[in-house]
Amino acid sequence: MKFFIDTANIAQIKEANDLGILDGVTTNPSLMAKEGIKGTDAIMKHYVDICNIVSGDVSAEVISTDFDGIIREGENLAALHENIVVKVPMIKDGVKAIKYFSSKGIRTNCTLIFSPGQAILAAKAGATYISPFVGRLDDISYDGMSLIAEIAQIFAVQGYQTQILAASIRNPIHIIKSAQYGAHVITSPLDSILALLKHPLTDIGLEKFLADHKKSNG
Repeated sequence: MKFFIDTANIAQIKEANDLGILDGVTTNPSLMAKEGIKGTDAIMKHYVDICNIVSGDVSAEVISTDFDGIIREGENLAALHENIVVKVPMIKDGVKAIKYFSSKGIRTNCTLIFSPGQAILAAKAGATYISPFVGRLDDISYDGMSLIAEIAQIFAVQGYQTQILAASIRNPIHIIKSAQYGAHVITSPLDSILALLKHPLTDIGLEKFLADHKKSNG
């Protein structure tokens, strides 16, 4: 399973990349705004800056909701760097645009997936990735991880090549369950990824090893 980081923060991207486990990055307009990046030119430059840090895919999201606008934005984004994957919303014109992009060799990430039916449509249209939002489903008292399992089963039966990219990750358990249930990729805040490092017995064991070493070596 590949690890993407869900952020537009350059320092966090560099930290995850330096850890040696980073396969890609996902962003969205909210994450760009959080970093104070405003204006088309600044946003485009920021995407290129991210692509120059990581060797893997970088999802860059369109903001248009009509077919022509999605195509125009998507083609501009794809032209920025070979690592760019055009992030398209799960709407009717989004599915049409995914089909168009697929025919042109432009890779896509269909975002805001909340049901198996939506996942099937995106896969049929030729999406490179689909992004089921597990955390947001948890927020409405639905088991978000069960959606990953359902989609993984359908894709295996049907032989779809679209990769399942588990999004809206809120904690390390989401990451572990995503791997268990068959996601190809997770995209997560840095904190949740770093939380995988932690276990109290590791801390206790390391403290004892160091104490014993100090005793035996003065």
